[in-house]
Amino acid sequence: MSPRKRHVLLLWMLVCSCATEAIEPISTSIAVGMAAALTGFLASYQNIFYYFNECCRPEWIYFNKTGLELDLQSKLFGQHIASRIILKAVTGFMNNNNPKKPLVLSLHGWTGTGKNFVSQLIADNIYKEGMHSSFVHMFTSELHFPHLSHFETYQAQLQQWIKGNVTNCGHSMFIFDEMDKMQPGLIDSIKPYLDYYEKLDGVSYRKAIFIFLSNAGGDGIIQAALDFWKAGRDREELELKDLETVLSVSVFNNKKSGLWHTSLIDKNLVDFFVPFLPLEYRHVVECAMADMEARGVRPDRNVADQVAKDVVYFPKTERVFSVKGCKTISSKLDYYT
Repeated sequence: MSPRKRHVLLLWMLVCSCATEAIEPISTSIAVGMAAALTGFLASYQNIFYYFNECCRPEWIYFNKTGLELDLQSKLFGQHIASRIILKAVTGFMNNNNPKKPLVLSLHGWTGTGKNFVSQLIADNIYKEGMHSSFVHMFTSELHFPHLSHFETYQAQLQQWIKGNVTNCGHSMFIFDEMDKMQPGLIDSIKPYLDYYEKLDGVSYRKAIFIFLSNAGGDGIIQAALDFWKAGRDREELELKDLETVLSVSVFNNKKSGLWHTSLIDKNLVDFFVPFLPLEYRHVVECAMADMEARGVRPDRNVADQVAKDVVYFPKTERVFSVKGCKTISSKLDYYT
């Protein structure tokens, strides 16, 4: 018999004994006192269970604004626009006890610029277990939706996954990676869950977070950054207004993107399109230094420079931006250290 069942049985026996000897005030008082003590123990037993087992409670889900701000400042390089948007969007949403809809972020940029990493930072500062939380769900197009012929099956599965997980915990997070490889139209199956409904079939989705990651729109972001560089302007002068319209239009009209002509954009359900700029040499050096520190190794600028010089840059002549951002830095450090 489980410990919890034994405690309940003992409590029941005490209550029964109270009924048979109710004429004895002293015995009755003792039994009632013991029953009250056991009732309190059982209540605390549940709290102890919550302490050791992840559940949808504040002990496991709480927003650390200071932590997210520090992480974005010290761990994400070359992304002043993304850092500012992410911090404001997540903070505003998490501090709102009654949001009107789920938070929907669409992160865009070339590979290695930090989209997946930012998703991890958000999870780390909301969920005690971070990306390992049972309330954080990652979908990858090539893994979860690989077959064109299974489109309708994927639609039904996606709806069931979202509904089932939000029913289990309203503060769930869903991350959709490789949106540029997803079948167009598939993501529209979850549109009702992202809309301004108070409840759907008794379930509220308003406290959930949806994050889309995509390389779509990356070319437009790169061109804008390159134009700034050619004009001799600092990349930090780039603002969201310089990219947002071009980004949303290019993503919406990209036939190879999972967001092509999607109702999520058409109905303005995406709260923020977040551009991730291509990384320069200095950012690659910073990535290498941070990676060494994360390994518990003293950061060595000479090693970081070696790694950065080994990265491929474009345009071919000017060598301004890293082709793969910081994506291969960790493996290159294995070679140099």
